[in-house]
Amino acid sequence: MSRSPAAVTAAIALALALALPASAVAEEGSGGATWRLEQPAPPPPPPGQPPAPTAVSLGHIGDIEFWEPPGAPPQANRGLLITHGNGDAVPPGVWAYDGTGWHEIATVCGATEGRIAWSGPGDFWTVSDGRPGQAARQGGFLEQPPLEDNTLCHFAGGRVETSFAHLAFEADSYQAMAGAACVPPQPPAASSEDCWFGGQPLPSPQVGAFHLHWSGKALEETPYPNEGHAVRDMRQIETAILESVSVVASDRTSGEETTARTPVLHVAEPGLGFLPLQTELPLYGSNAEPTDALEYLHLGSTEGILWGAAGPNAAINLEPEQEAGQVTVVRRIAGIWTQVIGAQNPLPAILSSEAEEKQLLGGPARDAAVRAIAPEPGSEDAWLALSPQATGYKHYPGEALANGSPVLVHISAQGQVLGVQVLPTAQERELPSNAGGVVERLICPAREDCWMATYDGWLYHLAPSGERSLPRSELPGFPAGHVVTERPPDEGVPQEVVDAPPPDTSGLREEQLEISSVPESKGASEAKVTLPLISHVHSRLIKGNMLQLSFRLAVKARVQLVAKRGKKVVAQTPNRVLGRGNHMLALHLDRHRWPTKLALNTHALAPLPVVSSVTGEGANITTESTGLFVLPRVPTFGDPGRLP
Repeated sequence: MSRSPAAVTAAIALALALALPASAVAEEGSGGATWRLEQPAPPPPPPGQPPAPTAVSLGHIGDIEFWEPPGAPPQANRGLLITHGNGDAVPPGVWAYDGTGWHEIATVCGATEGRIAWSGPGDFWTVSDGRPGQAARQGGFLEQPPLEDNTLCHFAGGRVETSFAHLAFEADSYQAMAGAACVPPQPPAASSEDCWFGGQPLPSPQVGAFHLHWSGKALEETPYPNEGHAVRDMRQIETAILESVSVVASDRTSGEETTARTPVLHVAEPGLGFLPLQTELPLYGSNAEPTDALEYLHLGSTEGILWGAAGPNAAINLEPEQEAGQVTVVRRIAGIWTQVIGAQNPLPAILSSEAEEKQLLGGPARDAAVRAIAPEPGSEDAWLALSPQATGYKHYPGEALANGSPVLVHISAQGQVLGVQVLPTAQERELPSNAGGVVERLICPAREDCWMATYDGWLYHLAPSGERSLPRSELPGFPAGHVVTERPPDEGVPQEVVDAPPPDTSGLREEQLEISSVPESKGASEAKVTLPLISHVHSRLIKGNMLQLSFRLAVKARVQLVAKRGKKVVAQTPNRVLGRGNHMLALHLDRHRWPTKLALNTHALAPLPVVSSVTGEGANITTESTGLFVLPRVPTFGDPGRLP
């Protein structure tokens, strides 16, 4: 059957859009600066692997930042992002923007969430995931050392210059961090000598919030005392750094009585640690609105101007005399704070109908959740990102965030709504990717030049037609094509010192344990039996996609846990040498690429013990086997997914 010329034209246009490395489709009929999908091509696959589709998501993007020279606007053609990765297509790591496009610069130091702090024009810090290797903690069950967002990488000179971590389960263990910022270097220094990183409350019974400070020579723990409110965001303004905290009634405090509201912002001046911001912020409608009626302030800054935005806290139970919070935006310029949107100037309806607002935001815009705020340099305007309240999707929060739609509101410093953009555009919805998801990160390095990442890692760019590419500005030491693949040993974690050559293991056994169907070991009738290398195998699924596998080694061995989907490896742990005794391995699984088989590859580094078959460990070989294990089913979000 023949097709009409219009249909053929439409098909060709769609095919051309799919063939573009940046997968860019502009909104029809729009003029001036427009938002459109500009997804970078995935990195080349490993040898022997098929190429990825033209456009794939980068995985969860924790942060996007652009270099802002001291006393100047951000440099719109020098940016960085950090990602959790997307399976085999995109490994966890760091990408750079050079004005012409995004390209991968590191396959190490990726993060579950992650943060980026520029410390100079050619070097930066990342809050990154830790690496497996530490021993689990013994108890009722083996507790896996936390890995998410609790280490630091310092990039400079085309490599990871230093890596910082700390042993788990100690009073001074590093906690997960959600804030990072550096005061720009002052000549003649080429790199900042004042960087701060903040995160979760200190472990009980300590009171305070976890902080690290880089002085240019050393990294030191400098906890925020008295209040254990989690740090959620951090921004540099002039020579100071401000951080926002999430105030929760159950947070541990010093117990000191106060009649003032708990400060939701802290400030660190040069040479000083963080102190509460003394200025009373114009956030609340009246004294009847409690501090925790609002969630934490998302921060955005440019040219010495700071914006903050918070949505209502739908998780608290208000007393009858208390007022509920609503979308609130504040602005600081020259030390003066004003309320842009809030109780005195409520956010009006932003969409064409109540039904559309309910569909996209779960109800009126003023009751929505705030995802991000990004001021535009050279103007008095900012972009505000909204989404439905997560509590409306308490059983499937991750799925709701991935399947929602980006809703961006362009606002003025006087609180006027200048425009609204809902993405993807009509044409972009026709693409196979259907690149939706709520806004995760948002930043504007220049006027009418903004970048937005969705929850699953799709990148949208606001720019005028004909100005989507800028003069190339490569990050010094990290040119296109140069990818960092090595991370040095962690400072703060004792390294194993080898003072003798490794033993000769050429004649020892190498095994592979197929966890998908491991048979029970047969009973033994001999007086002496050889212990199996692997025994006491147990597994469970944490948060729906973290597989924890505990086991016992009879002797020192090299061990690796590999997850496969068919013949393709979809996840694996590093190949590690473990001593005799109990151990645990952890593996992040992708619910969209769920494995069909798990294999525990092992290589004994010492002869297996021969023991009595009637006493001790030998007597239990018939019952203490690896057992029969079935792969966990693909979880839904909110499903604990525990295995027996």
